[in-house]
Amino acid sequence: MATAKDDGPTQQSPDELARSLNDLFSSISTMVKSELQGTNNHLELLEKMNMRVAEEYTGFGDLASGLRVYVEQLKSKSGNFDEYVQQIDTIEQQVTEFEAVVSMLDKYVSLLESKVHYVCRNRSS
Repeated sequence: MATAKDDGPTQQSPDELARSLNDLFSSISTMVKSELQGTNNHLELLEKMNMRVAEEYTGFGDLASGLRVYVEQLKSKSGNFDEYVQQIDTIEQQVTEFEAVVSMLDKYVSLLESKVHYVCRNRSS
């Protein structure tokens, strides 16, 4: 029959076991705290990044609003030019018609000139 003293080095005293378990739990606790702190640091970084991006997008929103106002002003100004564009189109059409009349008059004057030359030649002969 074996006694407690026969087992010797394989058995630990309750105090040693409690100390080992306490060390194990302390190590696990430290590891979990470190993991949680790392996760917390990542979340804080993500929050700061989100805030920075939000600030950038706010700036872009302000820029877009300013551009929208500028485009509306340009549209308003270009609307004022529509009247002038119509007047220019009308003048261009009138000039085209005038050029056609001038061309016809030029041909008519050339014809009259050749008739006058013909008459002058025939009279002198």
